[in-house]
Amino acid sequence: MNKNRITLSQATKFHGHLGPYLILGILAGEFAIKRLRCKRYFGLSVKVCGANKKPKSCLIDGLQLSTGATYGKGNIQKFNGSVIRIEFYNQLNKKSIGLKLKAGLRQILEVTKTHRDSEALAKELYKTNYCKLFDLTPNTKE
Repeated sequence: MNKNRITLSQATKFHGHLGPYLILGILAGEFAIKRLRCKRYFGLSVKVCGANKKPKSCLIDGLQLSTGATYGKGNIQKFNGSVIRIEFYNQLNKKSIGLKLKAGLRQILEVTKTHRDSEALAKELYKTNYCKLFDLTPNTKE
């Protein structure tokens, strides 16, 4: 296991509970950092659309935890939208990627209602490969 990977225990301690959107935020951030080869905290900026209300907004905590981008530093921003879309920008090499949740995953998230089911799904997602969870958005520049 990657020694720099956020653990489920760290995620729960930071956010207060374990849920699928928290984990998706962590995984999206990890994927972007690897793909863009950027540094956490100050090496990137993040724009999040469609994560305005709970439980979707929990995704933002996962992004902050995995990327180090925070509202205080001003390198993460939240926008209205009907679909979750995340844009990452490497401030050094000027490369960017955009991610959205795969359609099948969105359906699974919509039918997950209980806390127990949400926690079980979060644990399952944590073990899932990024390519099974996210699509690169069409306007992605690499």
